[in-house]
Amino acid sequence: MSLQDRIINHFSDSIQTKQDAMASLCELIEFASQKIVEALVNDKKVLTCGNGGSAGDAQHFSSEMLNRFERERPPLPAIALSTDTSTITSIANDYHFDEVFAKQLRALGQPGDILLVYTSSGNSGNILKAVKAAHDREMTVIALSGKDGGAMALELSEADIEIRVPSQSTARIQEVHLLISHCLCDLIDQQLFGG
Repeated sequence: MSLQDRIINHFSDSIQTKQDAMASLCELIEFASQKIVEALVNDKKVLTCGNGGSAGDAQHFSSEMLNRFERERPPLPAIALSTDTSTITSIANDYHFDEVFAKQLRALGQPGDILLVYTSSGNSGNILKAVKAAHDREMTVIALSGKDGGAMALELSEADIEIRVPSQSTARIQEVHLLISHCLCDLIDQQLFGG
């Protein structure tokens, strides 16, 4: 197989995964956007987290909220829990890496806030502890996941929303997570600020 054939395969696999996600996830994405809008209208905020590429996705969503997506509008409250390296490294050093998001949530999370979690496996210890901390703080969890949802899927409550990308490939899952993030940003703007 040539290098260009490999490129074509990546594009084709990505397109197919997005089509599969479109067929199964539209209603959940809409519902998640409504939950976020409900929180924002009630002066609540969105806290986001993830590891590695998923941390990048969490930060991407937060930046689109705080700055702007595709239109001029007031900034919206969002905090990416993966951005403060002093806090993350002190928690990891003094306690455990599994606590890096949960400890921040216990300080910053308020009842009615949203925890937006990005995870391709659903098995990271710090994600599992973040979900528990969010529940302890009476927050709703919106989880962007993939594969079989991992251990996290079992920790979600009936009030939470899991948007599980129908794929086993971490790369494909993360690509769709970015598209879902953009959908959420657009839907939030539409509901808050109209056409």
